[in-house]
Amino acid sequence: MTPERTTAERDSAQLEALGYDSKFDRSMSLWANFSLGFTYLSPVVGVYTVFAFAIVTGGPAMFWSYLFVGLGQLLVALVFGEIVSQFPISGGLYPWARRLVGKRWAWMAGWVYLWALFTTIAAVAVGGAPYVAQLLGITVGQAGEVAIAVAMIVGTTALNVSGTKLLARVAMFGFICELLGAIVVGGYLLIAARHQSFGVLFQSFGLGTNGHYLPAFLASSVAAMFCYYGFEACGDVAEETPDASRAIPKAMRMTIYIGGFAAMLVCMALVLAVPNLSAVLAGQDPDPVTTTLRAAVGPIGLRAVIAVVMVSFFSCLISLEAATSRLLFSYARDRMIFGSSQLNTLSEHTRIPFNALLVAGIVPALIAIAGLFLEEMIRTIIVFGSAGIYVAFQMIVLGALMARAKGWKPSGAFRLGVWAWPVNLAALAYGVLAIINMVWPRAPQDPWYRNYGMIVGTVGVLGVGLLYALLFRPYDHIDAPEGDAHLAHLDRPLPAESLD
Repeated sequence: MTPERTTAERDSAQLEALGYDSKFDRSMSLWANFSLGFTYLSPVVGVYTVFAFAIVTGGPAMFWSYLFVGLGQLLVALVFGEIVSQFPISGGLYPWARRLVGKRWAWMAGWVYLWALFTTIAAVAVGGAPYVAQLLGITVGQAGEVAIAVAMIVGTTALNVSGTKLLARVAMFGFICELLGAIVVGGYLLIAARHQSFGVLFQSFGLGTNGHYLPAFLASSVAAMFCYYGFEACGDVAEETPDASRAIPKAMRMTIYIGGFAAMLVCMALVLAVPNLSAVLAGQDPDPVTTTLRAAVGPIGLRAVIAVVMVSFFSCLISLEAATSRLLFSYARDRMIFGSSQLNTLSEHTRIPFNALLVAGIVPALIAIAGLFLEEMIRTIIVFGSAGIYVAFQMIVLGALMARAKGWKPSGAFRLGVWAWPVNLAALAYGVLAIINMVWPRAPQDPWYRNYGMIVGTVGVLGVGLLYALLFRPYDHIDAPEGDAHLAHLDRPLPAESLD
């Protein structure tokens, strides 16, 4: 019997023990799975999109927030690794919450995460539209940017419906381009185009409140928080990954390690290569990324860099849509959402959730289009994306603690052992503090949605979810196991994997 056959049989037996008979194509390797998480996290997209906000708010020293946030999210990834190792089920957060706590908790965690993904897809597409226009050498207004954003969503959805193998190839291509782009561009800026000394990374430049820099640093750290999710997407495609119990926890950690390195390299390089730091800190340069790159590599080089950035934006959208569609499929497979009979089907040819992928493209496109008519409301919805993902994450982290209190002892291949409780508690503390930091209103002079958009968006999504649950009681349709993590053990637990 070949090792591949043994792995396939073990995967099938583990999934059958969890109550499912998967029809997905298990063709996503460890590196392809990692690439999906990396391109979803997309350090280049994250840094380029919010760099102006971060440096104006916290100055060059905001660079260190990428290290601290990365360490905090690593704690969350370790908790997720234990969970997915025992429950390698498509859809990630929703089935994990169901097994850890129960169907009602799972419904709300999945609902919050779903809308956070919808809004994040819209935000990434809208954020990438100006780069597309710049690459094409055209000038467009808001309507033009929305049209480009919708075209990006349509194009990435079309690629996604082609199947798991193409998704894996595109994710791998996006990872290679983004990592090489980060290393080449970051290295060039540091070696040949540096205008600032490394000492600026330790200076406050008078930012802060009443002579204290910490408030400015915390405010700017929200930019790093925007960059450090995506590792959970590795678990969304668990039924498409061979030896998922071992591969996915490792892929999640790799996403944090390598993605964090790329984000920190790009951020540091941009900070030190800014030609006129005083103008940037004074808010006189609204687009310091373009200014810095144009000064460093010229107009032709700038266009080449933007081309690499656009690969990052497109691969990020593809990964986001893939994660969203698998969550919808998982919801629908348990009959937990409207239209379940259509959303829980796989294409006979490509073995992917075709209808769920269409929804994962249509809803964000509608959000982007609505921005033409309801600009302030849509901005409020879009800024909810980051906070919503963190809220959903912490529902899983808290759910893991609740399960541990009942006696849950993880039986997957990846286990934290004696570190389980300390890591879980630290991950919860980090997540709660991060959410408070993200939603904290800091600029009374700004439009209300910039101060309270995340709070309003989160409360709105939670309220609509509760109303939907009360009216339609979707969790009453489910007959899958729930809240049994402390009881659900495989007949033969997998050998423990060491933490590397």
